[in-house]
Parts: sequence; structure tokens; C-alpha cells
Amino acid sequence: MHNGLVTVFGGSGFVGKQVVRALVRDGWRVRVPMRSPHLGHELRVLGNVGQVQLVQANLRFPASVDAALDGADACVNLVALLHQTGRQTFESLHVDGADNIALACVERGITNLAHISAIGANPDAKSNYARTKGEGEDVIRDRVPTADILRPSIIFGEGDGFFTRFASLAVMSPALPLIGGGNTKFQPAYVGDVADAVAKVIKRGTTGQTYELAGPRTYSFAQLMRFTLDTIDRRRVLVPVPWFAAVPMGFAGEIAGALPFVEPFLTRDQVEILKVDNVASGDHPGFSELNITPDTIEAIVPDYLERFRKYGQFHEGRSPKASR
Repeated sequence: MHNGLVTVFGGSGFVGKQVVRALVRDGWRVRVPMRSPHLGHELRVLGNVGQVQLVQANLRFPASVDAALDGADACVNLVALLHQTGRQTFESLHVDGADNIALACVERGITNLAHISAIGANPDAKSNYARTKGEGEDVIRDRVPTADILRPSIIFGEGDGFFTRFASLAVMSPALPLIGGGNTKFQPAYVGDVADAVAKVIKRGTTGQTYELAGPRTYSFAQLMRFTLDTIDRRRVLVPVPWFAAVPMGFAGEIAGALPFVEPFLTRDQVEILKVDNVASGDHPGFSELNITPDTIEAIVPDYLERFRKYGQFHEGRSPKASR
């Protein structure tokens, strides 16, 4: 058992919960800073009594970030935003928030830091998401040269924002949009594998490495849409949407996303992201260098999309296969 303490920023999110689970399994005590700790009660049961601690913190307030790292041996930063709302901006979280974490780590002598970025992160990117993700990487590296940066492709798993979202859309809509014609390439990575990667670099101690966490297979956006429809046994029209038409769709999504609790289906920045293939460059180590054999979408996704099948989980439909 380690019995060391890891502070996990973003530990209450989709990936964060899996990371907390993986760290707990390795014997770490885990502290999860949250803006509203009273909402994180399900995190406590991921470990033994007292193994998971929830504290109040906000990435925009350096003093709360510093306090969250009091006594910590290691740190994980998972905080990310797919669309901006109010004071929660790409700049404030991806760049300034990362800087606040890095500064607090320096202040407290923490060199074991895992920073979760994204494939496509680049300070020169046209997308604000990818640009600020790239700037966040630079900030982390400048302050804590021993930090490991992990860049996943799109992440799938129960409750994800990709397959689950498009399956629920398919239940309500007679058509699904293929943004930009559906040719963008992805290498989806399973959330459990990403969490294992984080736990492994923290257990070993970070060394200033960059990893690209891409799944074992590459698919076009259109293939992923067909796979989703096959899996839930529903026939829908796939409508190619050219880039120029996707921009007003993204704008409409932003207007809807300004409402409380509404997750926009698409934003203009996401249209920009979709113009670039989301696949590993091959310039960095990945899952195999961490001795992780990544799961395929075919092995994992059908189980959690069962509820979207027309006749429920017991209906025998077509066998889900991704179109090649």
C-alpha cells in the first residue's frame, strides 16, 4: 500500500471518477477538490472509509488550489471544459487554472504531476479549446518540468459525451448530422484505460514525458455514427453537413447552451475542432509503453447503449459492427 496522498483536480467528472477509482485501487489516499463538495458523496464510496476526501476549491482562486495540495505527495489535473459558460472559460480553466495548480505544486515541492490534455492540443490551433489546451501544457511544463502530459483522443465509456449523446439523439431524431461530411478521423480511448494510464504514471512518478492515449482502431466520424445506430438497432438518415452550414448550427447550440443545465449539441469551436483528425501523431509513447492493452469500442459500447435499443436490452437485433 502507498498510503501517500494524491490531489485530483476534476476528480468528480466523467474521467475523474475512474481516475479516483484507479488510484484508490493502488492504495493511495485521494483528495478531490470541488466547487460544491456536498455534491460528491458518490466519490466517498469508491474507497475505504476516509480514503477519499472531498474539499472545497475553485481553480480560479489560487489560495483554494494551494490549500487543496496541503500535504499531498502527487497531483492530477483533469479539469477541462468543452463549452464556455459565464466565468468558466477555456482561458480561466485550461490556462490560468493549470498555472494555479502548477504554481501551488512548485510552492509545495510536488514534482509528481499528471496533466490530462487532449490530442490536438496546440498553442497555434484555430480552435480555442485546442489552443488553450496547448497553452495549458506549456504552462505546466514551464513550471513543473517533471510533469507527465497525457493526451487522449475522444474518451468513451458509460455516461460519455459521444456515443451516449448520439444514441439519445437518434432516439428522438429521424436524422443524424455528419459534420463536415463525416470524414474526421478518431481513435476512441476507453475511460478505464485512460484512468489506468494516469494511475501508472503517478505510481511510477512522473518524468516529463508526453503520452498520446489513442485507442487501438481508427474510425471516421461517419463510421462511428453507423456503429452507434447498428448498436442500438435503429435506422436513421445520416445527413452530410458542409462546414459552412455547421457554423450556424454551432451558433444555435451556443445560444441554447447559455441556458442553465443545457449542454449544447454543437458549438462553433467544436466545428473548428472537427476540421482536424483526432488521431495519435506517432511522435509520442502511448498505451503500449505503459503496458496497457486498450479496449475497443466494439467490446465496451454495446453494454452501455442497450437502454437505447428499440425493444430494450433483451431484444436480439443486428450484431453491432463498425462499418469499414
